Amino acid sequence: MAFSPLVTAQNNKPNVLFIAIDDLNDWIGGLRGHIQAKTPNIDRLMSRSHNFVNAHCAVPVCGPSRNAILSGMAPTTTGWYTNKELGMKNFAEIAEEVMGDIPTLPQHFKQNGYYTMACGKIFHHGTSDYRAEKQWHIEQEKYEIKNKMFLDRGFGYGSYGVNDHKYYPFPEDGGQIVTTFGPDAKGKSLCWGELDRDDIPMGGLMPDEYFAHWAAEQLHKEYKQPFFLAAGFIRPHVPFTAPKEYFDMFPLDSIQMPEIIDGEMDDIPLYGKAMTMGAIQGGDHAAVEKVSPTFWKELVRANLACIAFVDAQIGKVLDALESSPHKNNTIVMLWSDHGQNFGEHRNWRKNTLWEESTHVPFVIKMPEQQQEVRHKEAVSLLDIYPTIVSLCGLPEVNSNEGLTLRPLMNNPEFKRNKPAVTTWGYKNHAIRDERYRYIQYRDGSEELYDHKYDPNEHTNLAGQPEYKEIIAKLKIWVPTKNRLPYGMDNFKQGDFLEKHLREWEKSDVPDFLS
Repeated sequence: MAFSPLVTAQNNKPNVLFIAIDDLNDWIGGLRGHIQAKTPNIDRLMSRSHNFVNAHCAVPVCGPSRNAILSGMAPTTTGWYTNKELGMKNFAEIAEEVMGDIPTLPQHFKQNGYYTMACGKIFHHGTSDYRAEKQWHIEQEKYEIKNKMFLDRGFGYGSYGVNDHKYYPFPEDGGQIVTTFGPDAKGKSLCWGELDRDDIPMGGLMPDEYFAHWAAEQLHKEYKQPFFLAAGFIRPHVPFTAPKEYFDMFPLDSIQMPEIIDGEMDDIPLYGKAMTMGAIQGGDHAAVEKVSPTFWKELVRANLACIAFVDAQIGKVLDALESSPHKNNTIVMLWSDHGQNFGEHRNWRKNTLWEESTHVPFVIKMPEQQQEVRHKEAVSLLDIYPTIVSLCGLPEVNSNEGLTLRPLMNNPEFKRNKPAVTTWGYKNHAIRDERYRYIQYRDGSEELYDHKYDPNEHTNLAGQPEYKEIIAKLKIWVPTKNRLPYGMDNFKQGDFLEKHLREWEKSDVPDFLS
């Protein structure tokens, strides 16, 4: 099924509803990542959309992934590999130096006659990391945490407490990592909690409820020009807290766990093992096992609850569009910035090059489209910028490093002959095509997985001679030009991966990774 041609006269250009979700992996009904996921609203959208079931992020962490999407450029071009670069105090100046005259995605729409609006988390630091006045006509006021649930309880955890854009209510006691390892423990956000409405700021509204309400209000207004409305949702980003009613949907004793096998780390190179360590001293997985015998299952349940919660908020926005005057002239694009691991390969959160960290929901619904079109070709979130620009009839941006998906949308049998590339840290890359995942770390070590027979990536085939030709075909897509991480003149000391490797020279690899 091809999409309907769009008239591109200015007053007939389609509107865009641009929905961003934080840390949502493939645990939704339409991707079948977890059989117990309850996402009726996202599933409803998928049933009437182009559903890119093999979509992958450019970077498996929030800030760089979003900047890749919204700049149209890969981290190997910008030098933005981790949240560290985006955390620099002068990041706005850095962004101007890197971007130059290149417009961000919303800026390009604004420059070409669109009325641009934003709420929630679009860039890493909310609606804007830089150029706010050049990108948006209006932005929703930030969600106010105030003192409730935080300072008056002693839980003002820096950016995860009252600062800026990170509107994340913690459990009342600070969370399981805090209660187990103390208030100074790193990685304290890996926790969960059922929240009572009376304890939630802003009149009992979670941040995502606040964003959904504002986005729905904008959709019921009339506009003299086409609009670009970006609505960014925070859950299921850690901490895994949500109103209690969403936890009640998932009894703990019924939870099905991800498939984990003994010995799955035996054939993983050291760099892959170093990526799994996470933020908590001694390793995230070791900490999870130490908290309690049921903590692992509790986190799986909490993620399902948070996904159900954010799905409900997205449903409010979709319902508002359906009842609005813009129903038949709006493109809906929904995406997540990256996935999450829940103990697979002994990893937690994201920050790896395996399927759980890179695979994301990515949906495009054309105006008046009523049937699902499933696309199995591997696509990248870098394709978002050139695709939506093409669909709306805007001028191309030559710096875009993704490909427009318009030919694939016109013809589901179209072969684009380009895999998706994901980068984590300097010179570590994953190449994903329709069947295989190839990983190359910066020391040259490799992994290869065949998704036809091994969808959970348990067996590394890279050392088997019969796969040499497949590796050779995939290896040509490994980036050869890798800009140094921004702010570094050389890479002699390495980064967090070398830090772990140096520690292991003295103390050996942790037991949970060996």
